[in-house]
Amino acid sequence: MGSAMPGRHEPLIIGHRGAPGYRPEHTRASYELALAQGADAVEPDLVPSRDGVLLIRHENEISGTTDVASRPEFAHLRTTKEVDGRELTGWFTEDFTWAELSTLRAVERLPGLRPSSAAFDGRFPIMRFTELLSLLAGEERRTAGLVAELKHASHFAAIGLPLDELLEIELSESPIGRPSSDRLVIESFEKSVLARLQRRGVEAKYVYLLDAEGSAFDLRARDGPRAPTYAEELADDRLAALRRPGPSHPDDPAGLDGISVNKSVILEPSAKGHADVVRRAHTAGLEVYCWTFRPENAFLTSRFRSGPPGSFGRWRDELEELLEAGVDAVFVDHPDLARAGRPDEPRG
Repeated sequence: MGSAMPGRHEPLIIGHRGAPGYRPEHTRASYELALAQGADAVEPDLVPSRDGVLLIRHENEISGTTDVASRPEFAHLRTTKEVDGRELTGWFTEDFTWAELSTLRAVERLPGLRPSSAAFDGRFPIMRFTELLSLLAGEERRTAGLVAELKHASHFAAIGLPLDELLEIELSESPIGRPSSDRLVIESFEKSVLARLQRRGVEAKYVYLLDAEGSAFDLRARDGPRAPTYAEELADDRLAALRRPGPSHPDDPAGLDGISVNKSVILEPSAKGHADVVRRAHTAGLEVYCWTFRPENAFLTSRFRSGPPGSFGRWRDELEELLEAGVDAVFVDHPDLARAGRPDEPRG
């Protein structure tokens, strides 16, 4: 897309969880608004229910984005478990059937910073993945792309909910999942699930997510202390291996199309040791996506902040710097602002 979509040359604007700057994330209203505001693609995060339905939530722990904590009929499902090496307490999608989850209503994750979005709390049900596929299959949406992120794949595989199998099944019924489609990107912080999807023959662009710090959980589980950090995976030789791998572990992909990095990797390279990562990734034949552009001071890089956390800072300057770095796509919470700051759009 961006360069990742045929015939496009300007960076793609990807509605990150829809348009969560204006509506509770991952709701139909959020996705519809993102598309109305001109997003080139939208990004759902995928986690499963107990009965194997893929639903769209940022995390499998849903107390911060739904009204589950206020629902007495589900009080008994509150629990503590370890997910990707972290202990969490709350309500987890894999403990509910889809029928139960469909009764919940979405709430704003950041009500203190986004009160206008919080005004919509309780109005919208959570979505299952097939609903978004149907939305994008509509006549007026047939050019919009889909960037699907698979969350916590190792965790779910260990409890009998393999995301690669579930995704293949649900994509098989959608035109977006057909071999002739060029609208699908699949991404994950775990390369191993991307490799499994490739072996299943799911045709898509495959993008590897890398944070500014730490390391991938599947690599830590597999390699222990020998697992490379994200910083090490951004070295020239490893970038080249992501695109055109040589002899490798059977869990590694057959070759990836791009990387998706925390914006600080690009905007604060001296602190992270990733200087010129966009140019180097392009040299390796990889597209570069970055996340997440948000205009509030609370999220802007420190040198672009000006005012209270919830007010908008020098967002246009930050966006311009990201685009000047040559990224192929940027994930955004406010698609209309990102379009206003993109070079192909008129400035107001």
